[in-house]
Amino acid sequence: MWTSGRMSNAKNLFGLGVSLYFWGLMDLTTTVLSGSARPLTEGPEDNLSDKLHQRMKRSWVWNQFFVLEEYTGTDPLYVGKLHSDMDRGDGSIKYILSGEGAGIVFTIDDTTGDIHAIQRLDREERSQYTLRAQALDRRTGRPMEPESEFIIKIQDINDNEPKFLDGPYVASVPEMSPVGTSVIQVTATDADDPTYGNSARVVYSILQGQPYFSVDSRTGLIRTALMNMDREAKEYYEVIVQAKDMGGQLGGLAGTTTVNITLSDVNDNPPRFPQKHYQMSVLESAPVSSTVGRVVAKDLDEGINAEMKYSLVDGDGLDVFDINTDPNYQVGIITVRKPLSFESKKSYTLKVEGANPHLEMRFLNLGPFRDTTTVHISVEDVDEPPVFEPSFYFVEVPEDVEIGATIQIISAKDPDVANNSIRYSIDRSSDPGRFFYVDITSGALMTARPLDREDVSWHNITVLAMELNNPSQVGSVSVTVKVLDVNDNAPEFARFYEAFVCENAKAGQLIQTVSAIDRDDPQEGQHFYYSLAPEAANNPNFTLRDNQDNTAWILTRRSGFRQHEQNIFYLPILISDNGRPVLSSTGTLTVHVCSCDEGGMVMSCNAEAYVLPVSLSRGALIAILACIFVLLVLVLLILSMRRQRKQPYIIDEEENIHENIVRYDDEGGGEEDTEAFDIAAMWNPREAQLVVKNRQDMLPEIESLSRYVPQACIMDNNVHNYVLAKLYEADMDLWAPPFDSLQTYMFEGNGSVAESLSSLQSVTTDSDQSYDYLTDWGPRFKKLAEMYGATDSSGALW
Repeated sequence: MWTSGRMSNAKNLFGLGVSLYFWGLMDLTTTVLSGSARPLTEGPEDNLSDKLHQRMKRSWVWNQFFVLEEYTGTDPLYVGKLHSDMDRGDGSIKYILSGEGAGIVFTIDDTTGDIHAIQRLDREERSQYTLRAQALDRRTGRPMEPESEFIIKIQDINDNEPKFLDGPYVASVPEMSPVGTSVIQVTATDADDPTYGNSARVVYSILQGQPYFSVDSRTGLIRTALMNMDREAKEYYEVIVQAKDMGGQLGGLAGTTTVNITLSDVNDNPPRFPQKHYQMSVLESAPVSSTVGRVVAKDLDEGINAEMKYSLVDGDGLDVFDINTDPNYQVGIITVRKPLSFESKKSYTLKVEGANPHLEMRFLNLGPFRDTTTVHISVEDVDEPPVFEPSFYFVEVPEDVEIGATIQIISAKDPDVANNSIRYSIDRSSDPGRFFYVDITSGALMTARPLDREDVSWHNITVLAMELNNPSQVGSVSVTVKVLDVNDNAPEFARFYEAFVCENAKAGQLIQTVSAIDRDDPQEGQHFYYSLAPEAANNPNFTLRDNQDNTAWILTRRSGFRQHEQNIFYLPILISDNGRPVLSSTGTLTVHVCSCDEGGMVMSCNAEAYVLPVSLSRGALIAILACIFVLLVLVLLILSMRRQRKQPYIIDEEENIHENIVRYDDEGGGEEDTEAFDIAAMWNPREAQLVVKNRQDMLPEIESLSRYVPQACIMDNNVHNYVLAKLYEADMDLWAPPFDSLQTYMFEGNGSVAESLSSLQSVTTDSDQSYDYLTDWGPRFKKLAEMYGATDSSGALW
């Protein structure tokens, strides 16, 4: 039978907190030394009624030991004592300890059974150990008792402070929140035994953060403690919370954590413009949607609470300007809505409002959440290009309009105050055919070439207007010219018609249906009239029937056509239109006489040809080829001789061209040579003759332009019409000189004191000139002095 106990005084027995538990009645022979005893061979389920006649003794439960943690002494800590009833104290019993921590944490005296702890114990690491004890015969090693199990529990002491495992904390709470608004809950954990004393009982308190916040001492819930906390005044708060065990009593351990609290924004600040008046300026040439300036209303709030909405609420420029809100920077951007004009209005005044679109009802008493400012905008003058009135021209002109006729007056003006003069021109890229011309000063649009609707029915030209004092300022306008149709094209056959008539054809038989086309397009539609030409009006062979649907039938007037008599007939047909004036043309229908079968199918339309022999002898063929060869040689010889005669004189490139005399093979024309040109036009155009003799040996390449100009036209007031007509004639006449070769010669008036300066009338000869001064010019001019200077008989210059 096992017993255990502490061999110590009462203080050692009870002061260490050893709990003794009653186990049951034991045999009266059981000796209890200390602690409690537990039978190893009997359990509580033994039937004790059979032993009522025996004397029983009480025994104490011994299977639990208690030891304090964190022992700091130098000697091993005594835990308890094991003892067997078989032990007589003579050392014959050997105690053995096994199980958790045996030999490492706990040791046993094998003779006395005393158990000691040889290491420092920590309940937070391990709260109990389970061990087994056994008593052996020291001599034989035979177990004296069955092996028994017991527990050593580690008794807690307050050696751990509370810890905030989730700290530090971050939290936010809306500004201006009521007192008592929950912010965040913090929790501290104490590793001590919560079932033993107050070691793990935690109490919370605030060390830093008052009077703004408070904490519930039991739950750790942090709440606001001050009303009307303003984010714009102070946004961030650092709160230090303490957790202390032992119920907060003196001597308890404490831990702290930091709670960073941010006041989130609410819309409690209305927007305000820092300026009540803005001054801006914009060029009158600013395009639509261009930026004029920016205004901004300051809002102390942030995020969605600082969003702005700008609008124009009053002023004289509501229809000229617009304002948009930049969502990124919350500024109002004033833009141009309509084109500006300095000459029409020089300044505008706008009233701009900035408002918060997101409001909170509980802060409306702090409003109004909107503000206004005044913006003055000055329009600055710029040099603008000419402006056309109207901005688009549509002109209808008949295609038979005369060259030089004015079809439209194009008008433009300088919109600036200076009102500079305007010069007009046509953008030639829009009129590559040069059909039109515009007067440079009046803007009169005229025709420069004949118009033909059938070639080009629409013309889209661009007229330019340029300021005289500033050529860089150019305006433009589109002019659409529709060419109206006139009846200037005669109708004609739609295609080439060729008919066939059988020899056995009967009178009145249809041989061909003809139709016509007309390039004109009359408004009332086209209608053609057909008839035989006057020279064929009494044609005995064929007749024509007008179907009144723009077609006509060609019918035979007789029968009995014969190929050998006449195999082809030509029938002229007159086609007229319904235009004004009526135009007509004559088309010819070719009719072949053919031999046909009984069903009217054409068999042959060619007359019988005479059969000629086609075989020739070899000698005849050789003779023919020889003649052809001789003819080819003669032709080549003639062409070669003509080419050599026309070959020009070629100058040797290696020779100095300035020292060569070029010879020409053709002779001058003598007196007639001066008549190839109108020399009188060079002296004085007013003395030019209308009739000029031409050289008889050659055609003049250049003739005086004055012979193309009738004298009646020279005095015409409409100079533009005259020039345009002459330009068109020059373009059409390949022999007329181009305009760019026309030269202007200055001449004196009839009463000039200086008389004529022309060398053509000079009678001075080289003999009247003295070149003696060339000898004074040095050796460079020695050769020239020898050529022109006078020499004496000895050869020396004098």
